[in-house]
Amino acid sequence: MQSTLGEFQETTSAEAFTLQNSKLLKVRLEAVTIQAKLGSMVAYQGDVRFEHAGSGGLGRFVKKAVTGEGTQLMRMEGTGEVFLADHAQDIHLIRLENDRVTCNGANVLAFEAGIDWDIQKVQGGMAGAMAGGLFNLSLGGSGWIAIISDGPPVLLNTGAAPTFCDPQAAITWSSGVQTQVKTDVNLKSFIGRGSGETIQMGFVGEGWVLVQPSEGQIQGAVPAGGGTGGGLLKNLGG
Repeated sequence: MQSTLGEFQETTSAEAFTLQNSKLLKVRLEAVTIQAKLGSMVAYQGDVRFEHAGSGGLGRFVKKAVTGEGTQLMRMEGTGEVFLADHAQDIHLIRLENDRVTCNGANVLAFEAGIDWDIQKVQGGMAGAMAGGLFNLSLGGSGWIAIISDGPPVLLNTGAAPTFCDPQAAITWSSGVQTQVKTDVNLKSFIGRGSGETIQMGFVGEGWVLVQPSEGQIQGAVPAGGGTGGGLLKNLGG
């Protein structure tokens, strides 16, 4: 048989996290146990076990309930390879080495189970209160993190000048950056003649922020029959 499928052969790598292509992540579970976005598994080979990752303790359960941070995770372990994706969005890998980053929860695809995570509120005083509070995932320790973006992102240096982004467009930033919420509230905003960019996130200090070229995809419910990973793992999530 002749075909042009050879270019799609499975990639080989000794690393635990490898990009099969720009939209598909391959994880070698012999090397790691991971936590991944619920419903993100598209294929696997070998003996892989899935279970709901839970909220990570009472403190984080309360934070999720109060903040509305709806990131749902599943735990994967075993022997073999698992392939992860989310609506064909672009995937980017970050290797933490006793470091910390903050991510928009919707943009976290997977991370090694040994990495510590928590929910943080973006500071902003009165502006933050008017915005209703913005909450993100803080990830720290050593290991791989895979994040997704809706299109090719831009990496901005926040040390050169104060940087402002749409809250849904700013997907990941470094630990040394200070954040705040800025609101543009004036009469024109209230009567519908403003810029439409009423709330922005501000970033100040040495570091970087990764910005996607959209405000993110609207995630719909996973159909009950929409594939093994989507249906089965959605049920595991409750």
